Amino acid sequence: MLTATIWLSFAFGAGLFMRLIGLPPLVGYLAAGFLLSANGHETNELIEAIAHAGVLLLLFSVGLKLRLKSLIRTEVLAGSLLHMGLTIVLLWAILSQFGTLSFEAAVMIAIALSFSSTVVAAKVLESKKELRAFHGRVAIGILIMQDLVAVAILSMAGGVAPSPWSFLLLGFFLLRPLLHWLLDICGHGELVILYGLLVALVVGGGSFEEFGLSSELGALLLGIILSDHKRASELSNALWGLKEILLVGFFLQIGLSGHPTLLTLEHALLLNLLLPLKALLFFFILLLFRLRARSAFLTGLSLSSFSEFGLIVASVAEAQGWISTDWLVLLAVTVAVSFAITAPLNRYSHDLYQLLGKGLKRFESRHRHPDDEPINVGSAHILIVGMGRVGTGVYDTLRESHLRAVGLDSDPGKVENHRRQGRRVLYADAEDPGLWTGLSLNGVRIIMLCMPELSAKLMAIQQLRERGFDGQINATALYSEEIEQLKNRGADLVYNYYDSIGVSFADKTLQTLPNELSPSVVRR
Repeated sequence: MLTATIWLSFAFGAGLFMRLIGLPPLVGYLAAGFLLSANGHETNELIEAIAHAGVLLLLFSVGLKLRLKSLIRTEVLAGSLLHMGLTIVLLWAILSQFGTLSFEAAVMIAIALSFSSTVVAAKVLESKKELRAFHGRVAIGILIMQDLVAVAILSMAGGVAPSPWSFLLLGFFLLRPLLHWLLDICGHGELVILYGLLVALVVGGGSFEEFGLSSELGALLLGIILSDHKRASELSNALWGLKEILLVGFFLQIGLSGHPTLLTLEHALLLNLLLPLKALLFFFILLLFRLRARSAFLTGLSLSSFSEFGLIVASVAEAQGWISTDWLVLLAVTVAVSFAITAPLNRYSHDLYQLLGKGLKRFESRHRHPDDEPINVGSAHILIVGMGRVGTGVYDTLRESHLRAVGLDSDPGKVENHRRQGRRVLYADAEDPGLWTGLSLNGVRIIMLCMPELSAKLMAIQQLRERGFDGQINATALYSEEIEQLKNRGADLVYNYYDSIGVSFADKTLQTLPNELSPSVVRR
């Protein structure tokens, strides 16, 4: 216990250092693991348990934000299988040139490197609030398909075979009313967190393991079953902090998995030269399914890293004697290095697309994917971007004043819910530069930016001013230091609702004062 505590403290220091120099903290956690490994330390059962719990909670949270129908898409089903097939053939052709590798070894290493990291992609998309954006849904759908393929490969390769009774797990869908009812009666305190842990780790992860299936798949499936519950977002938010802490253990474990010698690191860097090829292959495959260049680029970049799931496949191959332990260590270092390379790139994915977008658009299909069609705001005078609680309140207030407003949101679930309640809300991603260049704003005089992410608001303001929009742009701010940044970028009015909530609350109270406390009576 003491050892694990010291390691986690060391990981905190490394993560803090990386954050200060502008890199994601997870790169620091990986570096901490490598440094500990270089000093002779190995992972222990506690770190492994923490890591496993963190991955299960992450996938459970991803499931809470998914819609099943978003997985049954051609670009997801065919795109994932086509990419895996082409990648395996290409990597096998390269690896078979090594005379020391058998046919089975080359195939298993190629399969291990064909997967994309669910943890890295989900964490990056979640941190940027893009899990339900179109490219986020496509990326997660492809990752789920890869996980299903991995389960099948592990069974055929001599891993744990699924139990003949594993089909009984489909009964969880029949238990959906019970799972929803239990969440309803948990209240809003610590029971919600305990309920999430129970469902993700025990009901989902534990039961699937008992039946010879992936516990990660079980946690994800249970999240999907609860995703349409009205309190799914509350449950996800309640687990957020705990999940982030436990995931530190996962990245530490990856770093501790092997001692990276200079030669190992050199070979790992050579294998990571395949990352651009992996991303490009995703890009062109998704373009075949009529995605726009931007959606294909963001999806391909988020799926470009190698996968921790590949290490599981490699460990089975090593247990079967098909690959050596040296190859297993090399693959572990390769996966970790890919995390360190792709995480910062994904952090600046929108900026990268702004630099490369003009060249990439040449490859777009003339026929658009239905979810990538341009939108029409009609005769609206006011455009509200971000239909969360703040945006919804703004919309309803403006509608009561008989002003023509339309809302935009990148979450299709929210869009559907708003439409059922009679609001005119359209699906759109505010961070898409193509949105603002292709959107007709002839009648729009005011644009209100109510998204929580500062980067999204700054990008939207910049895109609007660059295209020549001379109307009023108003934005919300979470912190006082954001106000100057928004105004410098071109915002006309910035409303800090945390600073203003006390004034608004007092105004409401003054409107409901009893007669004996009215100002005229008190002055007398």
